[in-house]
Amino acid sequence: MIGPRMTHARAMRATTQAARRRLSAAFGLAAVGLLVWAGLAQSARADEMGAIKQRGTLVVGVKADYPPFGYRAPNGKIVGMEPDLAADVAQKLGVKVQYVPVTASNRMQFLKQGKVDLLIATMNITPEREKIVWFVKPPYYASGYNLMLPKALKASDWPDLKGQTVCGIQGSYYNKDVQEKFGIHVVAFTGTAEALTALKQGRCIGFLYDNTEIEGLLLTSNWSKFAMPLKTRDAKPWGMATRFGDKKFHDFMDDMSKQWAKNGTILKLEAKYHIQPSEFAQKMHEKYSGQ
Repeated sequence: MIGPRMTHARAMRATTQAARRRLSAAFGLAAVGLLVWAGLAQSARADEMGAIKQRGTLVVGVKADYPPFGYRAPNGKIVGMEPDLAADVAQKLGVKVQYVPVTASNRMQFLKQGKVDLLIATMNITPEREKIVWFVKPPYYASGYNLMLPKALKASDWPDLKGQTVCGIQGSYYNKDVQEKFGIHVVAFTGTAEALTALKQGRCIGFLYDNTEIEGLLLTSNWSKFAMPLKTRDAKPWGMATRFGDKKFHDFMDDMSKQWAKNGTILKLEAKYHIQPSEFAQKMHEKYSGQ
C-alpha cells in the first residue's frame, strides 16, 4: 500500500521533471534564436558591398590632422592622399564617398562598430591590430624614421652626422637605434612642440621623427628652410582595413591595392601632394607592374 508521503514524493518528482523539460525547451528556443541572429548578422556582413551600393555611399575613416595624408583644407573639406584613395574606391563601386575623421585611438573601434565601412588612416600593420581588423593586402604605403635638417647643412647619409645632436621625442624606439648605429646624440623631449622649439633655438641641428609627420611639417612656411635629405629607415607598412567576415568587399579592396601599386597611383599621389618619393612605393610599383 502506498502511503501519503510516497504519493507526495512522486508528485514532487513529476513536478520537478516537468519544470526541467520546460526549462530545457526554453533554452533550446533561445539557442535557436541566437543561431538565427548570428546567421543573419553573418549574412549582412557577407553582403557589405551590396549594402554599400544600395546605400549609395561608401563611408571611409580617414585622418583630418595628418597632412599631407589626410587634413582639412582652408574651406573645411578633408583632402589628402588617403581621401583621394577613398574617392577612387567609391568611384570603382559607383557610389559617393563620405569621409569620417578618425584618430589613432578610435579608428578601429569605428570600423568594428559599423560607423565606417573602410579605414584608410595611416595605420601600421601589427600582430595586435591584425586580431581586431582585417588588413588589406598588399600594404599601400609605409613609414619609418628620418631627420628634418636645415637645407644649409650638407648631409646626404646618416653617418655624416656622427657626433652631432638632434632633438627627438621621449619613448621613440628609434632614439636608441640612431645613437648606437650612427653615433648621433639624441636629446629627447616630452612632446613635438618642445622638440621643435629647441630646434628653433639652435639646441640641436635636426628633428628626429616619423618621416610622414616630417612631410607635413615641411609643407608649412615655418619650416621652409628645412628638408629631409636622408634615406628613411626602418619603414613599416600601412594597411587599409575592413571588418572580419566581409570577404567580398575585402577581396575587392585587395585588388584595388594591387592595382594602385601596378599603375603607379601611389607614386602619382606623392607627386601631387609634394611628398618625397618613397622607396616602399617605388618597390611596390616595380613588383606589381611586371605582373
